[in-house]
Amino acid sequence: MTDPVQRARDFEITALSPDFAQDPFPVYHALLEHAPIKRFSDGSVMLSRFADLDRVYRDTKGFSSDKTVEFLPKFGKSPLYEHHTTSLVFNDPPLHTRVRKIMVGAMTPRALAAMEPGLVTLVDHLLDNLAAKGDVDLVEDFASAIPIEIIGNLFDMPHEERGPLRDWSLAILGALEPVLTPEQLQKGNDAVIAFKAYLGELAAKRKANPGDPQTDVLTRLINGNDGELLTETELLQNCIFILNAGHETTTNLIGNAIYELAEWPDEKARLIQNPALIDSAVDEFLRFQSPNQLGNRMAVEDAEFDGQTIKAGTRIHLCIGAANRDRRQFTNPDTLDLSRKPNKHLAFAGGPHLCVGFSLARMEGRIAVSRFLERFPNFTIIGSPQRTGRVRFRGFSALPAKVAP
Repeated sequence: MTDPVQRARDFEITALSPDFAQDPFPVYHALLEHAPIKRFSDGSVMLSRFADLDRVYRDTKGFSSDKTVEFLPKFGKSPLYEHHTTSLVFNDPPLHTRVRKIMVGAMTPRALAAMEPGLVTLVDHLLDNLAAKGDVDLVEDFASAIPIEIIGNLFDMPHEERGPLRDWSLAILGALEPVLTPEQLQKGNDAVIAFKAYLGELAAKRKANPGDPQTDVLTRLINGNDGELLTETELLQNCIFILNAGHETTTNLIGNAIYELAEWPDEKARLIQNPALIDSAVDEFLRFQSPNQLGNRMAVEDAEFDGQTIKAGTRIHLCIGAANRDRRQFTNPDTLDLSRKPNKHLAFAGGPHLCVGFSLARMEGRIAVSRFLERFPNFTIIGSPQRTGRVRFRGFSALPAKVAP
């Protein structure tokens, strides 16, 4: 067994082993205890402690989300570069502020309450299909199908046009991995081109026939906010971002949650006996296996962490997966506790960049997991679950299971 000190010393963000994607937590714990400010050979730094990430998320003046400089060597002047440097998550004000205001208005409690009956109907339909099959893939047949429909509904997309969304999303988000193959780069660029072309046609139709701005996110984005309109590029690229962000992370939340219930039978039994635990359970699933494991910032000015100076211009990796297992913040962090309170995790980031769709994601997780468990309390994971192999987003590409009442 590798010594934790050596494990922390040897860890390199650009030379990750397949074992890390399967189980990064031994490395996370080594970093938390022995290298909370981990410096890499490329000059970048990784922060892993909860308090340090929380500080960075809150200080938008000292730490920038803008990626126009950082992403140019990685993507070149490519469709991926245009997308990732125009989207909400990788921008500072004023673009971040403008797009976020538009999105927040579509995620009000009233709007979410209006979505819930349709979500329940969708989940119950999927559960009926699972029951008919018996042997299922809980990612393809259940977890991934839910956010595709919900986000598609937010944009009022015709159902018959939603087929390519998942593959486009996986290709574009996959290009955010620390190291890319030429094939991954090409696949991501092709996905941006196809996605942008589709959304351009959809936006043109919506401009000619606007939807209800209270429920149609695309119409809201087209209309802008307080007279400020998005450019065509800003509009289309942020549509791609919203569709991707709302899809992949929620798929991972649902898949990871069901897997962990199988791994922790006593906690599963608690939730069956006390369904009211579902709200705290969803937050614990988010903490325990964060769907988004890594974030990024750029130091705008010199900053000191634990007696070490991070110079202005340094690229900073924010290790969300480690921060959510930090013993300084969470008691028994490696134990799944579905009644954990308080549970101030960072699965949705924090500060001004707190995920706009966090309430929607929680609602999807709550309804999907609770109704699945109510319907199939005796489900079992079978075969070999397959992790995606990615390190930024943690989830399953395949989760074979047998369902039974």
